[in-house]
Amino acid sequence: MRQAFIVTYDVRDPKRLRRVYRVLRGYGRHLQLSVFQCELDARERVELMAKLRKAVHHDEDQVLFVDIGPADGRGATSIESIGVAYVPEERRAIIV
Repeated sequence: MRQAFIVTYDVRDPKRLRRVYRVLRGYGRHLQLSVFQCELDARERVELMAKLRKAVHHDEDQVLFVDIGPADGRGATSIESIGVAYVPEERRAIIV
C-alpha cells in the first residue's frame, strides 16, 4: 500500500540543499520551497530515507516526514490551500 507523505527540509548548506532537492525530486512532487509530497511504498520510503541520510549533515540539517495517510484515501484529500489553489497531481496508470 502506498502512503502519502509531506516531506519538508531545512538544510543550511547550499550544496547539500541542492542535493536534497534532487533526491526528493525523484520521489515526489515539489509543492513549495523545501516541501514535497511523496507517495511511497515501504521499500521506497526506506530507500528515500537512506539517500537523504547520506545527503544531510546530521548536526545541522533536518528532514521531516509527515504521514498523511493512504495515497488513495485521506492522503489524496488532506491538503488545503490559502491563496493559489492546490491542484492534486493526476494519477495515471502506466502499462508496461
